[in-house]
Amino acid sequence: MVYILLAILIFGILIGLHELGHFAVAKACGVKVNEFSIGMGPLLFQKKKGETDYSLRLFPIGGFCAMEGEDDESEDPRALNHQPFWKQFLIIIAGAAMNFITGLLILLCLYAGAAAFYTNEIVALNDGFPSAGEDGIMVGDEIFKINGERIYLRNDVATVLQYKSQGDTLELVVLRDGKKLERTLHKQTYTDENGNEYRAFGFSYGNVVEATPLLKLKYTWYNAIDYVRLVRMSLQMLITGTAGVKDLSGPVGIVSTISEMGQETEAEAGFAAALENVLFFGAMIAVNLAVMNLLPLPALDGGKILILIVDEIAMLLFKKKIPQKFEAVINAVGFVALMGLMLFVTFNDVSKLVK
Repeated sequence: MVYILLAILIFGILIGLHELGHFAVAKACGVKVNEFSIGMGPLLFQKKKGETDYSLRLFPIGGFCAMEGEDDESEDPRALNHQPFWKQFLIIIAGAAMNFITGLLILLCLYAGAAAFYTNEIVALNDGFPSAGEDGIMVGDEIFKINGERIYLRNDVATVLQYKSQGDTLELVVLRDGKKLERTLHKQTYTDENGNEYRAFGFSYGNVVEATPLLKLKYTWYNAIDYVRLVRMSLQMLITGTAGVKDLSGPVGIVSTISEMGQETEAEAGFAAALENVLFFGAMIAVNLAVMNLLPLPALDGGKILILIVDEIAMLLFKKKIPQKFEAVINAVGFVALMGLMLFVTFNDVSKLVK
């Protein structure tokens, strides 16, 4: 139960911070905010302070920062639709920026107590490895790319090999004395200590180095970039058909995953380790929210930015803006579609739990 509550708390905080980003920048830019809400659906609590209504709503699956002139034309000079391009852009992107920064801060706090890190360095070659030497692979080489994908962390090697497998061939780029060297490896047949044969590329990786303050900052950034890449890989899998809509998880599925992960880790390594894993997962969700919100789709922040850019181009070329009612219709249709997808994903999550 504690992990379910923790997961809901993480969602609530991330949603609140996202909307707080919009709200804070809107206020800083002098834009009138009519309502700032955490949650969606029926109203649970509301208090008016100044010109803004502060609300808490039933479902912790979203929130909003309702600004004057956001969805319709307004004559108020402080309305969003009367602001210059740069102010509107900053206000719209602020929510995603807040989530990304939150993810970075969580990771930085988690790495603050680290004593050492694993690296991407090759530490051993199998007996009989055919590509050893200066023209091939050497112990001490740092794995830089695998099959075209950048390797930032030790765990990236397994992730990339799973996502971009090319069968028995491996296109590798290693760093040696500051130089990038391209190498092609092929799986070979090796014999383990028990005399059993197995197929492998024939190298081991993962040296251990001291976690200096600079390295902690570096690994924090690398981990955040890794989370961004996971979103891109997931979207590519959806587009190519490698994964389907049924493989998506919504709030219910994510809460369930956090709960299961927390319980399993606590049983194996204790509550502190479980909490650390949950916080890593929370950082990933924060970065994912930032990236997903910037996709150029209606009703998302990225869709609003796209319309803003198109509007600015139309103004430069034709001296006329796109009527705001068209934007409102596009966002309304996108919102309905998004809510439909969320309902489908939620139903799918619940079905998995029932099974």
